[in-house]
Amino acid sequence: MNYPMDDSYLKPYRESLAEHGTDFKVTLWASPRAQTKRFEVFTQMCFLTGKRILDAGCGRGDFAAFLCERDTAFERYVGVDALPDLIAFASSRRLPGCEFHCGDFVVDPSLLSLGKPQVVCISGALNTMDEARVMRVLEAAWAAASESLVFNFLSSRAKVVSPVHMGPARRLDPLRLLDWALGHTPAVSFRQDYFKSGHDATILMRKPLSGHAG
Repeated sequence: MNYPMDDSYLKPYRESLAEHGTDFKVTLWASPRAQTKRFEVFTQMCFLTGKRILDAGCGRGDFAAFLCERDTAFERYVGVDALPDLIAFASSRRLPGCEFHCGDFVVDPSLLSLGKPQVVCISGALNTMDEARVMRVLEAAWAAASESLVFNFLSSRAKVVSPVHMGPARRLDPLRLLDWALGHTPAVSFRQDYFKSGHDATILMRKPLSGHAG
């Protein structure tokens, strides 16, 4: 596969894939429990029943499996990830109502529009990107979603005692991202309370319903 000249944000995942294969460790999350907590926050903040969902950076398809295990009756789930081995693994899980596509949405933002998503979800995919790239991805994701965008990131406003993230992980300023979000819509929700140290944060942005001015 040919990669773009600067795809350093994917390097940690390729190295993890080479070391761990498609085992959970390839996701670079600390534990399955921590990953599940982030997924729970998504479902608490964003109504997904009956929705067309685009999961940007879907990896092994763990979020899709989470939704299926909890009988979330979404209309359609589309996962996108740049690593072919992970897409192959996700597809092999044969999750009902789910499909997985290989592609780099950083290079090709049109991938974020696959399946005409009402909701675009980004869990963990921003953690290895610099801020400029993060903002470009978020702009494209917001444009692709017809209703909502929900994403998490590692917060720079965490307590000093927060877990140390080794390697490629980058922290982002939640105030910077909230200011960006509020510049696009007043319907913004924010959480940074689901881990004791506050090292992780989630933002939900909703587009106003047409015809509703109130």
